[in-house]
Amino acid sequence: MRIRIDLAYDGGDFHGWAGQPGLRTVQGELQQALATVLRVPSVAVVCAGRTDTGVHARGQVVHVDVDPEALAVAAGRSGEPPLEALLRRLNGILDPDVRVRGVAEAAPGFDARFSALWRRYVYRVCDDPAGLDPLLRSHVLAWPRPLSLEALNEASALLVGHHDFASFCKKREGATTIRTLLELSWVRTEPGVLEATVVADAFCHSMVRALVGCLLAVGEGRRPVAWAGEVLAAGRRDPAVAVVHAHGLTLEEVGYPVDAELAGRADQTRAKRGVPHG
Repeated sequence: MRIRIDLAYDGGDFHGWAGQPGLRTVQGELQQALATVLRVPSVAVVCAGRTDTGVHARGQVVHVDVDPEALAVAAGRSGEPPLEALLRRLNGILDPDVRVRGVAEAAPGFDARFSALWRRYVYRVCDDPAGLDPLLRSHVLAWPRPLSLEALNEASALLVGHHDFASFCKKREGATTIRTLLELSWVRTEPGVLEATVVADAFCHSMVRALVGCLLAVGEGRRPVAWAGEVLAAGRRDPAVAVVHAHGLTLEEVGYPVDAELAGRADQTRAKRGVPHG
């Protein structure tokens, strides 16, 4: 039985999503909690987006395959439906910086990673000279110079579309850096606070933070608007592009097709990335 888990976490005290021996990771914490609740030696989970160290999530999506009998046994005598009991018990075990927001039986063909159509991230920046609200300091980047919203959006428009984003990614052996950037736009949500919304079919390692670093250089007037397009066209990492701090970045939402198209989307994504089925 495949289960979909919707998850939120504060990434500040995690060494990213992916499990690493001896380090606290979101995957490690969730798998340990699931194994405890289900009373099994180990559990393997798959996520929609492997967030880096320090990156937060409100809308992470995970799938896990479980034995229905083990799920029923885990509910015990609570009288709750097994999936509701699983949600309650997981949140009773997990530390407060990780919360399970929803648990449901996945539709046929659902794969948290490969069925996804897009991921939406938001990067938050404060350029208010009065300083960042101390209560937001772990989720918003404090920027010391004023930023032009107009310049940020003009430069962002040059990056939207289907491109090779090698200029903004840490290259991984055998992995493609071609992505479709569906949206990259900036708004001021309140005086001094800007939000960059970044939506793509998928992201390569450090891509969002490199994009934001490039655009902040334009937004503060240190680089012309055209520079963003020049960096993209170069097709290689530019040392002048800063990869901004992780704490300003949050995975907000993952989009999926209708149930009947989940399996087809997963197959299409695997084929595009050269990943075998299974």
